[in-house]
Amino acid sequence: MEKREKNEILVRKVEETNPEYGCIPEERPIENYIKNGIINLDKPKGPTSHQVSDWVKKILHVKKAGHGGTLDPAVTGVLPIALENATKISKLFLKAGKEYVALMHLHSDIHEGKIRDAMKKFVGKIKQVPPKRSNVKRVEREREIYYIDFIEKKGRDVLFRVGCEKGTYIRRLCEQLGRMAGTRAHMIELRRTKAGGFSEDERIVTLQDLEDAYAFWKEEGNEKFLRYCIQPMEVATKLIPKVWVFDSTIDSLCHGAPLAVPGISKVEDGIKKGDEVSIMSLKNELIGIGIAQMRSQGMIEAEKGIAVKIDRVTMPIGIYPPGLRQ
Repeated sequence: MEKREKNEILVRKVEETNPEYGCIPEERPIENYIKNGIINLDKPKGPTSHQVSDWVKKILHVKKAGHGGTLDPAVTGVLPIALENATKISKLFLKAGKEYVALMHLHSDIHEGKIRDAMKKFVGKIKQVPPKRSNVKRVEREREIYYIDFIEKKGRDVLFRVGCEKGTYIRRLCEQLGRMAGTRAHMIELRRTKAGGFSEDERIVTLQDLEDAYAFWKEEGNEKFLRYCIQPMEVATKLIPKVWVFDSTIDSLCHGAPLAVPGISKVEDGIKKGDEVSIMSLKNELIGIGIAQMRSQGMIEAEKGIAVKIDRVTMPIGIYPPGLRQ
């Protein structure tokens, strides 16, 4: 899966944030924490992704929950679920790359070396026609395979790991790999291990974990387990660069105004014009997502001008009142 290097932070002007307004994301009151949260859910085999999202809504008694990338009913693994206000940024992990572990069955005996060679040839840009059972138009399209790692082969069953662009069909990939190796093949099992910055190795929870955590909070008053199961929505911004702004700038941004250069405190290096960026408070709260109108260096060196145009506002109006001094 594609990775984003952590860039140097360039400082335009240092200023302290006012402790009376806003809140460090991890310290939000629990009701607010839930409404601005994302769950790294381990989807079970059987239900659809929509059914799982609906169960999460019922467990947590929230009005909205949206999943980050559909998984077929038979597929298990990482399914990010955004809650309430966090659904505004679900596109961030919808369009991000994915990683899967797949079990492929070969229809004839093929030497391991041929399978490995076939996998090497599929790294990079490939062409795919969606399977007949898919819900999209069946036209050839290009997708990128970031890596394919052979894990093991037992008889005619091959286990492998693949990192790929969103919209890649692993079922179709298994068929393509088989043909390249000189036989037919089909997928018999699939698990998603990474999606949009979330991994099965880090704070993944089950529906039962979530139900137990909610009951523990409601019945015992203990928030600890629920805060573990739900993560602040800000974790979803790890795949895009950040721009931090002064407290005095936040109210206008919450009303949809573009971010002007004088309102910037610091930025990540490496931002290019047209890049998607996250706009953050000095407490690391997500204010919104926007499109950069200049490079990182320009945001630091320019005296005026529009640095970012707001696309989606995530912070409610009134968290930082108007008229705060910079």
